[in-house]
Amino acid sequence: MAGGPVYAAAQSAQGGGHNGGGGGGHGGEEGPPQGMYGDYILMALAGAVALYFAWAMSLRVHAHIRRLFGLLNEKQRYFARPDHRMAWFKRNVVDAPLFRVRHNREFQLSSAINMGTLPTRFQSLVLVGLLATNAALCLHGIPFSRGMDAFASPLLSRTGILSVVNTIPLVILAGRNNPLIPLLGLSFDCWNLFHRWLGRIAAFEAAGHMAIWMAYKVHRSGWAAVGQSITHSTKIMTGFVAVCCFVGMSLLASSPLRHAFYETFLHIHIGAALTAFIFLWIHLKGSPARDYLLATLILWGAERFARLFRQVYRNLFKGRTRATVEILPGEAMRITLTLARPWRHRPGQHLYLYIPSVSWWMSHPFSVAWSQPEEVITDEKGLVMTQQDVQTLQKDTISLLVRRRTGFTDTLYKRANKAEGKRISFFAIAEGPYGGIHDLDSYGTVVLFAGGVGITHHIPFIHHLVEGYAEGLVAARRVTLVWTLQSPEHLEWIRPWIIQVLALNRRREVLRIMLFITRPRNAREVQSPSATVQMFPGRPNVGTILDMEIEQQIGTMAVLVCGTGSLSDDVRRACRQRQSISNIDFLEEAFSW
Repeated sequence: MAGGPVYAAAQSAQGGGHNGGGGGGHGGEEGPPQGMYGDYILMALAGAVALYFAWAMSLRVHAHIRRLFGLLNEKQRYFARPDHRMAWFKRNVVDAPLFRVRHNREFQLSSAINMGTLPTRFQSLVLVGLLATNAALCLHGIPFSRGMDAFASPLLSRTGILSVVNTIPLVILAGRNNPLIPLLGLSFDCWNLFHRWLGRIAAFEAAGHMAIWMAYKVHRSGWAAVGQSITHSTKIMTGFVAVCCFVGMSLLASSPLRHAFYETFLHIHIGAALTAFIFLWIHLKGSPARDYLLATLILWGAERFARLFRQVYRNLFKGRTRATVEILPGEAMRITLTLARPWRHRPGQHLYLYIPSVSWWMSHPFSVAWSQPEEVITDEKGLVMTQQDVQTLQKDTISLLVRRRTGFTDTLYKRANKAEGKRISFFAIAEGPYGGIHDLDSYGTVVLFAGGVGITHHIPFIHHLVEGYAEGLVAARRVTLVWTLQSPEHLEWIRPWIIQVLALNRRREVLRIMLFITRPRNAREVQSPSATVQMFPGRPNVGTILDMEIEQQIGTMAVLVCGTGSLSDDVRRACRQRQSISNIDFLEEAFSW
């Protein structure tokens, strides 16, 4: 992405005249300095964030009031009734797919190649606004009617400056420590979508910047002058390399290539970004646009440093974090992390796991399924121990449930499967926790849909809500888990955790579990152990289940789904169809790369 001035080359082609960050460049007409357009795009983005923050804060205040009311009121009838204007807005904007039903289900060209997913209507509106703002700022006041000599200079400067400025939000949205995630309550998956489109916009502006310079150079001096400038001018050469890097990154980030070769893509992506920034820094020497790039580099470096500091501090300073991998039925693994330092884990959070002996420096995201202290065995007997001594002899453990796929998980599964007892231990680095944007404490009715290993996201919520109900800390009065799994053997994935949940005080009053077995070997495998834990063959009818919950609904209903794209889309559709008759909030947990 060649930023600000590759522009200086146009100066030499024009015989000089216009200052890269300065005045009008509109053929003598006064206008805002070209450098101001960079400030305009940042102000537009900040304004959009401020508006959404106000909206998010109003929802949080409403949820807090709803929770306080729910603690003292068993029926919560007022909050069960839908607001028809809000229901219309959620049904047609917030929760709506771009077209009819499909959002999270990928477009598959083959078993190995997919074309990604479609954004929601809300996300599409944001993207249209982003594209329109950049286009308007690029083209505003450009005197195209006066010919190339008049419009080349301001358009060249404008596209370059905007291309550089867009790298600031670009690196913010790419970071795991993106401050907008907790501030606005939007998931990393959503910001990752905006990051990809910002990259495309910035790359397009950079390519346009270079194309305008080339067109003007050819117009004034012919094609030979273009090649001569690229090979003999440091400014032009470095700008050309930066443009190639950013355009190349945008092309390689297409869904088929990104998903088919993700680890290779990630290495190339980071390397190309670093190369582009270095060459762009040289290219912008003497330009005011360099200040924007400096801000980008500071933000990028600070986020990387924060991640490195967190990894070292939490995994190395006070002992070492260990990962114990245990083979489970259905080509799954339970990974138990014994942490060097304790974490404060909330339901819905995830972490990034590094196992250097398996995958060097590569990390992979996994939902946290369970967290609890684990006592360290000591040989000392009969000693009086203080509370501090007891805490010293405890290590926090975090458990993950991982399904075997390709790459890292495949290698890890093979290593564990060959080990004695199909159990193996590694030195590991756990980075996190991240996420946890969904707060279910204010909902009187909570319905959790899970598919396969998506159950890992829901288990902490179930534990938290059942405990909170017994202690009078949450509004929840009905919690229903609907889990779709292929075989009863897969119940082993969560057995140690669900046993603890089922033993919780007053669990039977609030929790109901519905298990749907899609591939039972015989009918005897599908037998309900109790009235509150039921098993069914086949797949769930999402609409029927929601209708049953609406009949007995208490307060506002939260419907949270974590599973395959098709399951998420089915649940989304069923919720949208019922938002006019019931107060339903649809929540989705997805992580796309």
